[in-house]
Amino acid sequence: MQSNWQHKARNTLKGASSCNDFFQSNQFKDQHFPIKIPLEFANLIDKNNPNDPLLKQVIPSEDAPSHPDFSASPLADESNAPVEGLIHKYSNRVLLITSRVCAIHCQYCFRQNFDYSTHDAMSNWLAIENYIRTHQSINEVILSGGDPLSLSDEKLEKLIKNIENIQHVKLLRIHSRSVVVTPSRITDKLVEILAKTSLKVVLVTHINHENEMSEAFVKNIGNFVNVTLLNQSVLLAGVNDDLNALEQLNLKLFDAGILPYYLHMLDKVDGAEHFLVSDDCAIELHQQLQKKLSGYLVPKLVRDENAESKTWVSSED
Repeated sequence: MQSNWQHKARNTLKGASSCNDFFQSNQFKDQHFPIKIPLEFANLIDKNNPNDPLLKQVIPSEDAPSHPDFSASPLADESNAPVEGLIHKYSNRVLLITSRVCAIHCQYCFRQNFDYSTHDAMSNWLAIENYIRTHQSINEVILSGGDPLSLSDEKLEKLIKNIENIQHVKLLRIHSRSVVVTPSRITDKLVEILAKTSLKVVLVTHINHENEMSEAFVKNIGNFVNVTLLNQSVLLAGVNDDLNALEQLNLKLFDAGILPYYLHMLDKVDGAEHFLVSDDCAIELHQQLQKKLSGYLVPKLVRDENAESKTWVSSED
């Protein structure tokens, strides 16, 4: 029998026709990246506002001429996968492609063209475990995807126990958008799994706008015990590229017990050109944000590149 969160995760809007019916519009058109919006998220969108910041994240762009700076795989993840299902860019940590499934399809997703057919941590676990065991410098394992919390609690618990058995791994980081777009995913069992593991756990939420933070999310996220909560956002034109939006997001995150962590420049994936914010505008916006908020409320402004993260650093109080 499906749990409540699994039922809700399957209760989604898929394809342009169902979305146009739900939002009573004709804005949605099917493109190469399938449309998928959980109803828990869709119900937060103002149907009367065509520029709603949540709506703009899930509407595919019209076909546009290719841009030389954009590509199908801007981070070239596959080239940094010494073992299928594992990405190793930094000496002390590895990222596992834990699931191919996401609760929502964000139209700026840099992995929308990723080949998940072979890159699956669960089916490649023996090779992954051997790789981690033979690289003693690795002390942190990051669960990504897709979304790692698309896995059942039982599968997730098994994977975490496997990681616990590797002596030199001390840290577990989980990157998830599911917890905010389907807050019912924060089950009592999930809270228990993360509370009892011997690993130090960091949960990184992915929230771009304060309107995504429903009452249910704020209530449920507070149930975690012994888990460090961080957030990463993507700077998106028309969504959160103004001072007030970022200020209110970071204040609301902190009120919910989540520390702002990263503000990512857009990964230049084909089809996401309309979300791009220029470097100059981003740096100016970030500097303004530092003047408005205490330093611990200001996320680092970063750009991911194939083998490194570039960070702009300004003085903070």
